Amino acid sequence: MHAVLAQSSSSSSPTPATGQDQAQPQAPDQTPQQLSVQARIRARREQRRAAAIHDAYSHRFEASSSMGYLRFKPGPSLQRLTYYAWDMGLTRNFNERLGITVDGRGYYGTAYVGLNPSNITRPAISQYDALAGPTYRFYLQPKYSIALRGMGGFAHGNFSGDTNGFGGKTLGLYPDANTFAASGSVIGEYNFAPNIGFRLAPEYFVTGFGSSFQSSLGFTGGIVFRFGKQ
Repeated sequence: MHAVLAQSSSSSSPTPATGQDQAQPQAPDQTPQQLSVQARIRARREQRRAAAIHDAYSHRFEASSSMGYLRFKPGPSLQRLTYYAWDMGLTRNFNERLGITVDGRGYYGTAYVGLNPSNITRPAISQYDALAGPTYRFYLQPKYSIALRGMGGFAHGNFSGDTNGFGGKTLGLYPDANTFAASGSVIGEYNFAPNIGFRLAPEYFVTGFGSSFQSSLGFTGGIVFRFGKQ
């Protein structure tokens, strides 16, 4: 009798669970109401972002005033000089991303021409450009944007104005001339307000003085003012 009771008690006692059999605690599933609230929050956040982008980039016009820097070769056998520039631009925007830019600028520098009979070793030279072309913003945020710009036009080079009648070509400079000009740049803008920002544009600049090809690198940077809501 005692043996039967002992055997029945041992068979009915619970066995300890192993680590594999223990159930892992699970986070409660989000209710449909919680999911709906989060979706509405995300939608309102995206609406505010879109409204801020539209407020900043929906202006019809942009006017910019900048300073510039360019490394330019003033003659076939001369070393590069540093050009310093002013730059004024006006952009007509067709939407938040695409616009057409008209740009005017002047470059000023001092060329080193080496020793020569004229005793003129560092004449001042200048260059003036008028350009136009498309600007396209490919990345937009309420406080900043990144754009690509390509422009073409003409350049006027004044290389003999400081040579006391010797002429720029005599000193190894390119002759005074009008020629083509083209540039490609990446523009970064930071917005202080929806209608005011700071613009910095590294640039690749090409001209064709002296029946040759001048390839220059530089940048422009300054203030942009937006006006005329679309």
